Amino acid sequence: MLLRPYRFTDCPVLAELFYQTVHHVNRRDYDEKQLQAWATGSVDLKQWNASFMRHDTIVAEQQGVITGFGDMDDTGYLDRLYVHKDYQGQGIATAICDALEQHALEQHTLVQTFHTAASITARPFFEKRGYHVVREQQVCRQGVLLTNYVMEKQC
Repeated sequence: MLLRPYRFTDCPVLAELFYQTVHHVNRRDYDEKQLQAWATGSVDLKQWNASFMRHDTIVAEQQGVITGFGDMDDTGYLDRLYVHKDYQGQGIATAICDALEQHALEQHTLVQTFHTAASITARPFFEKRGYHVVREQQVCRQGVLLTNYVMEKQC
């Protein structure tokens, strides 16, 4: 597995990976209406690219195939973490998180807490990494409520 910095040419591939992952992996915890509200299949690529460029964004590749990505801002907020539906359970998310957290500690010495909004599906992954639930919340996307968890971990 190769971990590398994000390139603007990755954006369309990451958008498709996001859609496919949400609609396949998160299906066990969210219904069809929720999945469609969460990942419509149409993201603003210009806005996503700008966000990726502002954040520390890591892309994972295996044999030229993008298998996952994650991004963290300079406050220690892990914004997105998605692994390709066909590459689940191979340590990709762990490798991306390790790299993002390490980079944050090296570059942003004031970061004392990592935090994220984890889906029902992702909650166990983050708990294994030492994150704890601060609170459960309902997020409204296109008029549909989605449950997720505000989670944090002390550095």
